[in-house]
Amino acid sequence: MNKKILVALLTIFLSTNGISKETNSTNELHKLFDQVSAYQLSLNPIAAANQGDKSAKGKVGDVSPKAILEMAERHKAFLKQLKTIDYSSLSKTDQVSYQMMARNLGIVISDAKYRTYEMPLTAEYGFHAQAASFANLLSFKNLDDYENYLTLLKQAPKVFQQNIDNMKAGMARNFTVPQAVLDGYSDGIAVYIKEDPTQSVWFRPFENMPESISAEDAKRLKSVAKEVIKTSMITEFENYKNFFENEYYPNAKKTIAATDYPNGKDFYQTQVKRYTTLDLTPQEIHEIGWKEVKRIRSEMEQVIEETGFKGTFAEFLHFLRTDPQFYAKTPEELLKEAAYISKRMDHQLPKFFGKLPRQPYGVVAVAPEIAPKYTTGRYSGAPLDSDRAGEYWVNTYALDKRPLYNLEALSLHEAVPGHHLQIALSKELTDLPKFRQNTYISAFGEGWGLYSERLGLEAGFYTDPYSNFGRLTYEMWRAMRLVVDTGMHAMGMSRDEAIKLMQENTALSTHNVRTEIDRYISWPGQALSYKLGEIKIRELRAKAEKELGENFDIRKFHDAVLGQGSVPLSVLEAQINDFILEQQKEYAEKD
Repeated sequence: MNKKILVALLTIFLSTNGISKETNSTNELHKLFDQVSAYQLSLNPIAAANQGDKSAKGKVGDVSPKAILEMAERHKAFLKQLKTIDYSSLSKTDQVSYQMMARNLGIVISDAKYRTYEMPLTAEYGFHAQAASFANLLSFKNLDDYENYLTLLKQAPKVFQQNIDNMKAGMARNFTVPQAVLDGYSDGIAVYIKEDPTQSVWFRPFENMPESISAEDAKRLKSVAKEVIKTSMITEFENYKNFFENEYYPNAKKTIAATDYPNGKDFYQTQVKRYTTLDLTPQEIHEIGWKEVKRIRSEMEQVIEETGFKGTFAEFLHFLRTDPQFYAKTPEELLKEAAYISKRMDHQLPKFFGKLPRQPYGVVAVAPEIAPKYTTGRYSGAPLDSDRAGEYWVNTYALDKRPLYNLEALSLHEAVPGHHLQIALSKELTDLPKFRQNTYISAFGEGWGLYSERLGLEAGFYTDPYSNFGRLTYEMWRAMRLVVDTGMHAMGMSRDEAIKLMQENTALSTHNVRTEIDRYISWPGQALSYKLGEIKIRELRAKAEKELGENFDIRKFHDAVLGQGSVPLSVLEAQINDFILEQQKEYAEKD
C-alpha cells in the first residue's frame, strides 16, 4: 500500500477515534447529569409536583437520618460514576460542568458527614418558615390544586417530627445554633399561630379562588381548610414553639465558635472552602479582611471631610444613625425610594451590558412574619416560566433602623446590576446543563453583588456624599465580615467584640449590626464569600483592562463574567483569561 495512503488512513482513524471518544464521554456526562437531576428532584416532591409529576402532589421531602444516609450513598455512587468519565476528552464547557457537578455532589456528601440536617435553622430562618410558605410554592388554578394543597398541609406532623428529632440528636452532641443568637427566635414561630385559621398564612389561597371552582366546592374546601390548618399546621407550630422554648433554647450551645462543634476545625474549614471556593485558611482571610478595613476606613475619612462635618469618626456615625433626615417616615416611602433607585439603574444597564435578561423584577416588602429577625434586603428569584417576576425584598420593619444613605448600594446589589441581572441571565443559559442554570455559588453571586455596588460609581450614583459614605460603609461591612467571621469561629473573638468592631467601623444601625453578627454566628463561612468574590472580580477586570488597553470593552467584559452562570472563582479566572486571549486575537485580526 502506498505510504501516503497509509498515513492518510491512519490519520483518519485516529481523528475518528478521537471524535468517537469525545462523543462517548460527552454523552456519558450528560446522561449522568440527567440521572442526578432526576434523583434530586425525587427528593423534593413539591418541586416535582410543580414540574408536572402528579404522583408527587401533596407530598413532602424525607429528612430522617435514614433518608439522608441513603441520599449520601447515592451521591457517592454518582461521584464514583463521574470519575470514570474521561475528563480530558471533554469540551471546555463540559469540563466546567464536570467540575461543578463534582462540587455539588461533594457538598451533599459533606453535609451528610457533618450531619448539618440536625441544625435546620439559623438565627433568621428555619424549617418552620419553609412550612409557612407552602402556599407560595404552589399554583392554584383548579380544584385539583386546592385538594393537593390540603393534602400537603396534612403532612405537617411528619415535617415537624422529623426536624425536631434531628434537632434533639444535634442537642445530644452539642451541634445546635448557639444560644446567644436565639433570643426572641420563638417570636418568629408564634407569629404564625392564629386563633382564627382564616387569619393564617395558609388560608390566603382560599380568599380569592378561581371562578372555575363552583360555589359549593369553594365552601367545602374552605371548611376543610379551616379544620386542617387548625389541627395540623397551627397545632404543630404550637408544639414546636413549646419544644423550642422548653428544650432547645435551654440546651443550646453556650459558645459561638464553629470550631467548638464536633470535629469543628475541619467543619469550619470545609464551610470556608464551600462558600469562598478558595483554598485559604481562616488566618489568611482574617489578614485580608484587616487590610481591606484599613483601606476603606481611609476612604471613609475623606468622604467625611467632603461633608464638612466637624467631629470624630464615631460622632459622624452617631449623627448618621440618629438624624431623622436619613430615614423614611413610612414603609411606602422606603419602598418607593428603592424602586426609584432600581429604575434609574435600569436606564443605565445598556451602557454596561451587551445582554440583558427578559425576566422583569419588582420591589416588595419583606413579609411581616419574618421581618423582625430578617436582613435589610434580599433578592428572591422566580422560574422563567413562572407567572411572577423576580423580587427585590426591602425590609420595612423598624424604619428608624433602615437608613436611606445605604439604599443605593443595597438596591444595586440585590436588584440590578446585582442579583436579579445575574440570576435571571443564568436561567436563560439553555445551552448549559439544567443544573448549572440553577446553581448559585456564593463567592460568585455575592462577589458580583458587591462588585455591582461599586459599579454604581461609573453609572452616576453616589453623587451625594452621604450616599457615597453609605456605599463605603457597605463595603466596610463586607470587609469586616472577613475579620469577624474568622475571628468568632476560629480565633476566640466574642460576640460582643464582633459587634463593637462592626459598630465602630460601619454606619450600620445597631439593630442591623446585631442581626448581622448573629447571622454570621449561625451560618459559618457564608459571610466570607462577598468580599473575596468581589476582590477576585475586580482583579480580573484590572487584568483585562491592562492587557487589552484601549480595546477593553466593559460591556463585553461583563457579558464574559456572567456568560457561564455561577461558577467557582478559579473557573471564572480561567474564563476571563480565555476572554482576554479571544479579544486580543480579534483585534489583531482587525489590524
